Amino acid sequence: MKRYVILTVGKTHSGKSTFARLLEEKQEDIFVIDQDNHAEFINTHYKRLLPEEGPNTLKTAITQSIVEYAVKNTDSHLILCNSNLDRNSQSRVLEYYHREGFQSILVYFNLSDELLHQRIACSARSTKIFRSASTFTEVLNRQNQDSDRQNSFSSNKGEAVCLFTIGKPEDVPVVIDKIIEILKFE
Repeated sequence: MKRYVILTVGKTHSGKSTFARLLEEKQEDIFVIDQDNHAEFINTHYKRLLPEEGPNTLKTAITQSIVEYAVKNTDSHLILCNSNLDRNSQSRVLEYYHREGFQSILVYFNLSDELLHQRIACSARSTKIFRSASTFTEVLNRQNQDSDRQNSFSSNKGEAVCLFTIGKPEDVPVVIDKIIEILKFE
């Protein structure tokens, strides 16, 4: 059986976590690895261990441990959500999974900033995931200023079995169904 990693990439409030949960509900042999859950756990229970500056290496270590456990001890497909990675990081993440025998599916969330701002305004999402921002609007503004993230998403030849782009909310069920079809044949 081939195993797949589904990597979701997009700005805050673009629907990555919701997409991942919906796919997980429809497919038994898949589960979500969500770094927002790890960040909230750390910020709730281990805030004093966080580095004062630079990358959140504790969150990265927790995620890496969970990923390694899932890769080595399950037969499941994986969904990595909350991936707002630059191009080099995307490649490193995918290289790891490819070395472990996974095929990759990339899902790029390219919703309009107008819609993202509307979603942020109505959001009840916890801000306990934050370390260096205080609001989701601030996160979105940073993402928009970061041209590396903004223009980074593309799939290099051989990097993924499929690349899906979600440009509007109505695309979500269609993409989920297409991914389920891919997983069925393995």
